[in-house]
Amino acid sequence: MSQAEAIPAATVIVMREVAGGPPELLMVERSRAMAFAGGALVFPGGRIDPGDHLLTDCHDDAAARVAAIRETIEEAGLALGLRCAPGTLATIRAALHAGEPFAQLLTEAGLALDLDALVPFARWLPYGLPHRVFDTRFYLARAPEGVAPEVDGSENVRLCWITAQGALDLADRGEAMVIYPTRRNLERLALFDGFDSAMAQARRFPIEPITPFVESRGGVDWLCIPEGLGYPVTAERMDRAVRA
Repeated sequence: MSQAEAIPAATVIVMREVAGGPPELLMVERSRAMAFAGGALVFPGGRIDPGDHLLTDCHDDAAARVAAIRETIEEAGLALGLRCAPGTLATIRAALHAGEPFAQLLTEAGLALDLDALVPFARWLPYGLPHRVFDTRFYLARAPEGVAPEVDGSENVRLCWITAQGALDLADRGEAMVIYPTRRNLERLALFDGFDSAMAQARRFPIEPITPFVESRGGVDWLCIPEGLGYPVTAERMDRAVRA
């Protein structure tokens, strides 16, 4: 499959500050019935829909940012880059679940998106998988204050606020499934003491498509990613790596 054939997608790492400790991240557990990453602990997100291109062109990756915002509303009932009353948000979320166009819903509510609320963090484009391949852009966003996310109960069965290291610990104990890209991103996120440090590091590195590759080391296959993109761990034994 070529890069042009990969399905464009977007996901967002929602981060909230915690007094006296590392920041917490919003993660959702996907339903085991889902074809992609069923049962995995992931960040909210999904594919970029044609309608996501209709809202704005103020960024080269505008449609991806729109998709990340839309998907976070659908999956967690959380609005990023969007100021609206809780009742309005609930109405928009229900309408999205019913299949109504996001652009139309925003227009009817007199709302506009602030795409600068999302900070580019990474872009992953894996190949060689036995299912559909996604070209996924990752973003960082601050958690809105005073809003409690709620799981959608269909694509995702639960959600939680958890530190990056906490999520890694769950996976290491066998209490959660974390796929290879998520693990690499959690290891990177565990470096930060807050949103500002995460944003600063993200802006120091280029956003280039990360395509894992296999490398033999001493007769053992390792699944690797390129160096120099901000990741503290760039290789994992193939027999231990979890691929979706």
